[in-house]
Amino acid sequence: MRSACLRRLLVLLTLLLGSTQALAQSCTLAVTGINFSSINLLSGASYDTTATFNISCSNPGLLAATFRICPNIEAGAGGASGAIRQMQNAAAQTLNFQLYQDAARTVTWGSATATQFGTPPTIDVAVNGLSQATTSRTVYARVLGNQQATLGGPYSSVFSGANTRFNYKAYYLLAPALCSTITDNPTQAPFTVQANVDRTCNVSAQDINFGNRGFLTTAINATGGLSVTCTLDLPYSISLDGGTSGATSPTQRKMVRNTAAVIYGLYQNAAHTLPWGTAVGQTVAGTGTGAVQNLPIYGRVEAQTTPVPGTYTDTVVATVTY
Repeated sequence: MRSACLRRLLVLLTLLLGSTQALAQSCTLAVTGINFSSINLLSGASYDTTATFNISCSNPGLLAATFRICPNIEAGAGGASGAIRQMQNAAAQTLNFQLYQDAARTVTWGSATATQFGTPPTIDVAVNGLSQATTSRTVYARVLGNQQATLGGPYSSVFSGANTRFNYKAYYLLAPALCSTITDNPTQAPFTVQANVDRTCNVSAQDINFGNRGFLTTAINATGGLSVTCTLDLPYSISLDGGTSGATSPTQRKMVRNTAAVIYGLYQNAAHTLPWGTAVGQTVAGTGTGAVQNLPIYGRVEAQTTPVPGTYTDTVVATVTY
């Protein structure tokens, strides 16, 4: 009689233990948005930022469990070119970027089903019985360099649905399986990648040197220039001010030495018929390509009374309006 009661008790304990282990283990997963903010692509540089992948797992069972998390990230709504992810603007033009597992940005963050992006990281979370554990992983992002010929404005890519196929599975005594084989508990953790490409221009100047002259009895010509780089399809115009003397006519600027001066002009063309100044019709207009555009400046010193010997200089400010 006592032996039968003991057997019933063991059966009851076994059933209770099995019931406790059958309670559902679960994980919640979330990824913060990736925002590169405003970026200037004209230098050809890359831009980096990060996001955080947050994980929280609960284990209602009595036994300690290890959760293996497999965060598969695919192309995103912006698509991809080969293994390079892309954001798009409203006109479906693209901006290349990539997601990585490491701060050095050498190991891409991929997917078990889209292996052109690499493999996903394996994240293990150990949870004691009847408890909860949390962890996080940094997602490293980079807008790739050498994209000068990119239209300015906002770009984005939404990661949702199959583009964020996050799977996880709980293990007790057995070693966790490879992420390439885990399809349990598909969980969505949508996020957005976005950037705004600045509409901007860079400009640099080459000096104009009229050289060494004895007498100013004939016209003297010299050439300098501007190197302008503007965002693709960005209209711009360039004006040249009146120099240190504040000349109101672009052909009557002054190079000075103390109180003496040499009168000169700056022109848009080699024939010296189109003055380059600040008034309507005196500026030079163009449209950005993302590449350097070289604009020559033609200088002329007309014949005039020769002032006292010495070095004569002026500083002219070029203003790019876009």
